[in-house]
Amino acid sequence: MDPLVSLVIPNHNGAATIERCVAAALASQHAKLEVIVVDDGSVDDSLERIRRLPCRVIALPRRRGAAAARNAGARESRGEVLFFTDADCLLQPDAVTQAVATLGGAADLAVGGTYTPVAPEASFFDRFQSVFVHHFETRHAPHTDYLATHALAIAPGTLQRHGGFAEDGLPILEDVEFSHRLRRGGCRLVMNPAIQARHVFRYSFARSLRNAYRKARYWTCYSLGAGDLLADSGTASHLLKLNVGAWCAGAALLVTGLAFAAPAGIVAAAALLVANASANRGLVDAFRRAHGIGFAAAATLYYLLVYPVAVGAGAVSGAWLYGTRPRGKAKPA
Repeated sequence: MDPLVSLVIPNHNGAATIERCVAAALASQHAKLEVIVVDDGSVDDSLERIRRLPCRVIALPRRRGAAAARNAGARESRGEVLFFTDADCLLQPDAVTQAVATLGGAADLAVGGTYTPVAPEASFFDRFQSVFVHHFETRHAPHTDYLATHALAIAPGTLQRHGGFAEDGLPILEDVEFSHRLRRGGCRLVMNPAIQARHVFRYSFARSLRNAYRKARYWTCYSLGAGDLLADSGTASHLLKLNVGAWCAGAALLVTGLAFAAPAGIVAAAALLVANASANRGLVDAFRRAHGIGFAAAATLYYLLVYPVAVGAGAVSGAWLYGTRPRGKAKPA
C-alpha cells in the first residue's frame, strides 16, 4: 500500500517559479501526496500566489532560512515519508514514486536525487549548470557524500532522531551538514539518479560566476571546520579542485613564459590545459551527450578557463571567513 508522502517546499521570494514548482509537484504519479509550502518571510507576492494553489501553506512571520522552513514543514506534515524540494525546482512526474520505492520502508535510510541533465531554460549557463551538477552528484551513485534538498526523501522518525536541519549553520549548506550528521549517526545515504528535478536557474554569465563564488566560499569555510577540505564530495569534487589548481598553475606558467619570452612556459601551460581536459573527460562527454559537440566545446572552455576563477576566489574568501568567524558547530533544530 502506497504511503502518504508529505512534499515540503520552502519558499522565499520565489514568485517567479513557485507556481510552476507546485504544479509539477501536484503532477506526481504518486497518488497519496500532500504538498506543504512554507513561506519564509517573503516580501514579494509569493504568499499571495501560494494561497491560490491547492496546497497547505505555512507562513513564517519573518525570514528564518531554508533549514527552519523545512523543519517547520516537517513538524506540520502528516505523511509517512517526507520529500523535500526547492521552490525553483520542477519535479519529474516519477520522482516521488522513485524515492518511495528506493526507501522501501527501511530504517535509518535517506534517499536523494539530482537535477535533470537538460535544464528547463535554454540559456547556455542554465544548461551548463544542470549538466555539471547532474554529472558530479551522480558520478559515484548509489554511493554519495551528501544528499541535496532539491530532491531528498526520508522518514519523519529518521529526521527527528537525527535532529532535523541545523538552523544556525552556514547558508546553502544545511543539506550537506545534515547529510554528514546522518552518516555519523549510522544512517545510510543512497543516491538514485532516476529521482530528478528540473532546476530553473535563470543564470546569466555574471549570475553563474556569482553562484560558483558563493558556493565555493561557504563550502570551503564549512569543509575547513569539518576537516574534509580535500574530500571528493559531489560538486565539490576532486576534479573541480584539480581544475582550480590546474588553472592557477597554468596561469603562472603562461605569465612566466610571456614575461621572460620563454616558449617552454607557454607550451607547459598548454599541456597542462590539455591534461586537465583529459582528467575531466567524463564531464566533457556529459556536455556532449546532453547538448551536442558544439555546446560541449563551449562548456568545456568555460569550465576550464573561466569557472575556476570564481571557484578559486570563493575558496580564498571562504578560508578568510573560516579564520575570522566565531568557532562553534551548527546546532540541530
